[in-house]
Amino acid sequence: MVDKNDALAREIDEELRREQIEKLWQKYGVYAIIFAVFIVAGVGGSKWLEASRKAASEAAGASYNTAISSLEAGKADEATKALQGITASGAGGYAQLAQLRLAGEALKAGKSAEALKLFDDLGKSSSTDKLLRGFAQLQAASIRTSDADFTEMQNRLNDLTAAESPWRANARELLGVAALKAGKTDEARKAFEQILAERNAPQSVVQRAQTLMGRIVAADLAAAKPAAPANTTTKPSAGEPAKQK
Repeated sequence: MVDKNDALAREIDEELRREQIEKLWQKYGVYAIIFAVFIVAGVGGSKWLEASRKAASEAAGASYNTAISSLEAGKADEATKALQGITASGAGGYAQLAQLRLAGEALKAGKSAEALKLFDDLGKSSSTDKLLRGFAQLQAASIRTSDADFTEMQNRLNDLTAAESPWRANARELLGVAALKAGKTDEARKAFEQILAERNAPQSVVQRAQTLMGRIVAADLAAAKPAAPANTTTKPSAGEPAKQK
């Protein structure tokens, strides 16, 4: 009897659950369908975007390689148009590489202002790859070295001279040169000493720092050298020996 009652209770419980589900479906079923559609659309849209980005990146990569081949073949105008197209497409890393190459070609052609703008745009964009952004900032500062005052060079290079910056040795070299140009010997000495103490600094940068540091030391020694004593010999009169004061 107990078993029969339990079985009946289970049947009633299941029936009530079915009725509740039916009521919930009647009330909210349309929302469930819409939600499911959104999930499917979201997954499909995400995959479509991923595929589109991949295709755009592959196309930009092929265009970039073609542009570089054109440059190497001496077809500068054709290459420039291709690189400008890649930059305008905004195809991630290839767009940034294309802009860097355009800046480099402008610099080679003596178009410093154009190159500076391209480097500055890359260096100021938060979407630029961090390593490329630092390189662009370094190149922009290099262009400005001959004309900028020391404060501008500091503003351009301070972040790049930080210990965690991969461009720290190059940035410190530029900062040291700018300091020498501004007559700030102590600032220059500090920058070159940091380079010479850096174990992983590029050898070419170390060699130039050694040369410039040598000039600073030579200037310091020359300034510290005592002046030669004044000539105190008086011209003797006829028949008299020379006298010292």
